[in-house]
Amino acid sequence: MRLTTKGRYAVTAMLDLAYHSHQKPVTLTDIAERQTISLSYLEQLFARLRKAGMVTGVRGPGGGYRLGRAVHSISVADIITAVDEVVDSTRCGGHSNCQNNQPCLTHFLWLDLSQQIYRFLSDISLQDLLEQEYVRNVAERQARQARQPVHFPTRIATGT
Repeated sequence: MRLTTKGRYAVTAMLDLAYHSHQKPVTLTDIAERQTISLSYLEQLFARLRKAGMVTGVRGPGGGYRLGRAVHSISVADIITAVDEVVDSTRCGGHSNCQNNQPCLTHFLWLDLSQQIYRFLSDISLQDLLEQEYVRNVAERQARQARQPVHFPTRIATGT
């Protein structure tokens, strides 16, 4: 599977945004600090996420980013796709030309695995992740380490 740092960071940043944006827009600087991701890298990722409608920017003092869709409607696969990542386990990138311009012996095995992984990631929404106790525990620890206030939602927002 060729899921690179780009896809992993995008999912991490979107989960951070989903967790922290219930009261006010979240700055990329805050996400970068909590997740130890380069600010310039986040800017590149969020440009793609914004283009895909996953996030919206809020300008001015107190500005930052908010989710562009409801948390239950954003899947992990959506995020990965938005930053131009592909879930592909084949050697040929799914083009069926792995051996002398023909499918190799195991091409369809790896193609099926890629499809299974994509379906798995499509079935996991940001809402599903936010409901996990370990996510809340890690978010609290990260905010403490970054010395940022944590405002736990009494109820996880399901809308934008």
